[in-house]
Amino acid sequence: MGSRVRVWLNRTYAENVFFMDQLRRNPHDRAVEIHATHADADSPVLAAADTSAMEPEGLSPAGYVEYALDQCARRGIDVFVPRLHQDAVVAHRADFAAAGTALLAPPAEAVAVFQDKATAYEAVQAIGIPVPPWRRVRTEDELLSAVEELEAGGYKACFKPAAGAGGVGFRIITRTPFSLAHLNGFPGPYVQLDLVIQAVRDADEPVDWLVMPHLGQPEVSVDCLTGPDNRIRMAVGRTKNGRRRGFTLHEQWIDPATRLAEGFGLHYLSNIQFRMFGDKPVLMDVNTRPAGGLHQLSLCGLNAPWAAVQLALGEDPGEVAPPFLGTDYTVVSGPRPLRAVSLPQQRTEEPETVLPAVPAPAAKPVSAPPAEAGAPATAPA
Repeated sequence: MGSRVRVWLNRTYAENVFFMDQLRRNPHDRAVEIHATHADADSPVLAAADTSAMEPEGLSPAGYVEYALDQCARRGIDVFVPRLHQDAVVAHRADFAAAGTALLAPPAEAVAVFQDKATAYEAVQAIGIPVPPWRRVRTEDELLSAVEELEAGGYKACFKPAAGAGGVGFRIITRTPFSLAHLNGFPGPYVQLDLVIQAVRDADEPVDWLVMPHLGQPEVSVDCLTGPDNRIRMAVGRTKNGRRRGFTLHEQWIDPATRLAEGFGLHYLSNIQFRMFGDKPVLMDVNTRPAGGLHQLSLCGLNAPWAAVQLALGEDPGEVAPPFLGTDYTVVSGPRPLRAVSLPQQRTEEPETVLPAVPAPAAKPVSAPPAEAGAPATAPA
């Protein structure tokens, strides 16, 4: 058994409680202590960590780097997995190394390419990886022109921010007039074109969106583990088709993901997403960080977080190949503990008044709004 490893995750996704679980259940029985920081006191990663702290708000990227360097030095961090301000942090890799901390993140050059989706699409096209047709728009005229061009080709248009992650800001354009039917059931990803145009027209500053065809399923997220030598150690696809999930090693997904991870030096853990444009896979997005669903690879017998920490520590895990592919599955949320908090004391100056119970009215059935043609079962990540 080797020496204890201390890992820090900063302001990360709630799903990374599973990332933390896997580090502790590493196959070498190596002692792992996890430090977590967040701005949300109720983030479950704070309760799951061995030590935790609230992050200061309002820091500039440069100020955050100073804060992070201080955290690493004071807490003896061996491996830092940065999500917030990843670009600023990796630009100071040498400073973290001087503090004794390895960054589990790609080089600054690779992070810069994939921060902006338009820049990323141009870069991957240059090495022969197909991308969907897209237009960058900033004004209402550019938006309308892009939508009309796609609709003339028989496609349903959608848009998303040129910079962003996790599907935030993704919407599908519809010309169906807004009506009461859209207020029934659950909110969906569709938005009326006239409302979008009006919002862009009334905005204080230009938008920065990519408009493209709404891509078909399946969606395949390839989780990659790449060494600092630019050689890939693991590439496994997680498939999503509606609620159904599964795994794949098919070359139509793995080959372009491997070329991309090795060609751009996406060191350590990255996630490369594809969808279908007609009958061929095209790149949808590249995340230069561990995916929130990375832990699902444990259903294939893999512990990717631990293999990545080994690489960051200079301990090459070799090829990380799944011993088997797990069966199809679905994702169900479950409870996780939170940190204890002190609740305000209840006022007791006046006696509590107990009102008689009133029977609830019988529930009326609510009809769902009409489905849009080609509507996705789930919004893309």
